[in-house]
Amino acid sequence: MPLPIVDDEARQSEPVPDNVTITPITADLIIAQVRNGEPGFRATQSGGRTAVRPATVPDFGLAHQDYQLGPGDIINVIVWDHPEITIPAGSYRSAEQSGTLVADDGTIFFPYAGTLDVAGKTPRQVREILSQRLSKVIENVQLDVRVVSFRSKRIYVVGEVREPGLQPINDIRMTLVEAINRAGGITTEADHGNVLLTRGGQTWRVDLQALYEDGDVSQNVELQPGDIVNVPDRQLNKIFVLGEVREPGSFVMNKRRTTLAEALSEAGFVNQITSDPSWIYVMRSDNGTSELFHLNAGSPDALLLAEGFPLRPRDIVYVDVAAVARWNRVVSNILPTSQMLNLLGETRYPLFNGRQ
Repeated sequence: MPLPIVDDEARQSEPVPDNVTITPITADLIIAQVRNGEPGFRATQSGGRTAVRPATVPDFGLAHQDYQLGPGDIINVIVWDHPEITIPAGSYRSAEQSGTLVADDGTIFFPYAGTLDVAGKTPRQVREILSQRLSKVIENVQLDVRVVSFRSKRIYVVGEVREPGLQPINDIRMTLVEAINRAGGITTEADHGNVLLTRGGQTWRVDLQALYEDGDVSQNVELQPGDIVNVPDRQLNKIFVLGEVREPGSFVMNKRRTTLAEALSEAGFVNQITSDPSWIYVMRSDNGTSELFHLNAGSPDALLLAEGFPLRPRDIVYVDVAAVARWNRVVSNILPTSQMLNLLGETRYPLFNGRQ
């Protein structure tokens, strides 16, 4: 008995499971996504980790701050007109070698001033304390305190940056953009919208792409000592194009910006012989839920809708097979078996008087 060919009308009349909701890709859907501010090219989740925005939102741009000294910092104290208590740098000594090191207990020793607790104090406060101490032995004392080596506070930048490693925090406010720029900037393989910030055992997700392209300054978080900034690669930002396309496979998104039309183009577009363009699906999983979108690309103007539909990382695009192609494949699988059975049926065996 021949198998029936399923046409488009029969396919549309097939029942849809209750747990699956198919959303048609129409102009109304794309307009609604734009009005709702849906982050088309950026997903709020990746890898099963919840996106949490840090509470600290600094002022955007470079800003100086009163640096607080800590153990390991090196300061240089210059007392004018009194070189006997000022260690000169000389031609063979750097400022760090001639400076005063803040000890592990946060103290320094300076002649005629004794031991001073400078941990947590700014250079201006240290200058005031030294002026008060030295005023007992020096008349009209004038001195200056400068930090020549910032070593007590640091952050770590790793991942897809040109110069990964530790970055000291100095008197310029350390923000996320400042730290990445000091590390030489991000590489071409970096995931701009998925920068990880680890602080105190917690990890936040920061969208650097929203900062660069949309001006979202809330993403330029202020870093604290001990923070770890990890710029991951974009290998997880893949989309999968399967089914009746010329070159099925996985494709890496460029800055999380890929539309359905671009994905189909990367895969060589649909196979004109075996595909059914009226049944193109986009399967998406997010927050434990699954969504299924359907595009009817039977007419060329539907490609405008495909260009306006943004994909997200890990989306699966599937182009269904045409009914005729499906029937031909079934026949091609059955035909070798039927030919073999027919050949066996016509075989005569001499040992049995030529009977089959």
